[in-house]
Amino acid sequence: MNRDKVIVRTSIIGILANIFLASFKAAVGIISSSIAIVLDAVNNLSDVMSSVITIIGTKLARKRPDKAHPYGYGRVENLSATFIAVIVLYAGVTSFVESVKKIIHPAVPDYSAAAIIIVASAVVVKVILGLYVKKKGESVNSDSLISSGKDAMLDSVISFSTLIAAAVYLIFNIRTEAWLGAVISLVIIKSGLGMLGDSLSNIIGKRISSELSKEIKQTITSFPEVKGAYDLLLHSYGPDLLIGSVHIEVPDTMPVAELDKLEHHITEKVLVQHKVILAGISVYAVNTGNDRAAQVYSDIRRNVMSHEYILQIHGFYLDEVRKTIHFDIIIDFAAPDANELYEHILTETQEAYPDHAVSITLDTDVSD
Repeated sequence: MNRDKVIVRTSIIGILANIFLASFKAAVGIISSSIAIVLDAVNNLSDVMSSVITIIGTKLARKRPDKAHPYGYGRVENLSATFIAVIVLYAGVTSFVESVKKIIHPAVPDYSAAAIIIVASAVVVKVILGLYVKKKGESVNSDSLISSGKDAMLDSVISFSTLIAAAVYLIFNIRTEAWLGAVISLVIIKSGLGMLGDSLSNIIGKRISSELSKEIKQTITSFPEVKGAYDLLLHSYGPDLLIGSVHIEVPDTMPVAELDKLEHHITEKVLVQHKVILAGISVYAVNTGNDRAAQVYSDIRRNVMSHEYILQIHGFYLDEVRKTIHFDIIIDFAAPDANELYEHILTETQEAYPDHAVSITLDTDVSD
């Protein structure tokens, strides 16, 4: 079954389960005058809306690329996850307001055996539903489904807490429903903020996983002609579309025709093994016929890496004919002043090799 069908089918199962649970919880909460159970029912209805948004987002994200959006509409799924987070936040805030009202003007609850049994059953259903939805979301890399699954698991904790409130009232005759409702609301708000932060991070553009970065670079350097892979930059245009570029080091004696073949082979292998499109491969030439270059590089590397906040030096090339030295450095984002450190290293290197023109490129720490 393809990805879209899995997401839609899982969302429909979530919708039916949550409508069923919300109906019973609302009835039980009203009959027993329990604000905690009523709020739990409202939260189930918000889950229904989340599933509906997931379905709509999935359908929109599958639209074919067009002239206005040549990379497709995959990022719509990130917007769907954002809308779901906003719904959860809204449910949490409104629930908190209602709970505060009940604290000020409390109602006497009337728990029955049937009410307790229904809520207990809801706990079991939400645990199973949450695990199922989350597992399906992870299997198809759907942030919306994963968020819905986590929310369902949170709901099971909330439902379980209403049972505790009922037990406290029946055993000790102490009313804790409104206070519990306030606590539940705060938990919902916290969950919504976390979901919102994750979805916005995806929209803004976050760092690719260290594992994926290292795997792709390992694939690229598996070619014997490639001496190193650096500056891997990937852009996400949806959960199943990553497009980017990379720098590779190759011998400076490599013919252009051979280099062209190499780049094609790298592109094909990365696409097949990692489902990543390398739209651009830039080249660093590695000194092969210059015996002095290795010693110069070793000395410069030792000095550059001795500075705090320097993460990497690469792309070194010494041209004795033109009397030039060039290399790239990566400075940690934690550096107080990256430009000042860059200028300092440039000055040091130029002073060490006054008969050469030194140029340094300051790369961004985009991947591990």
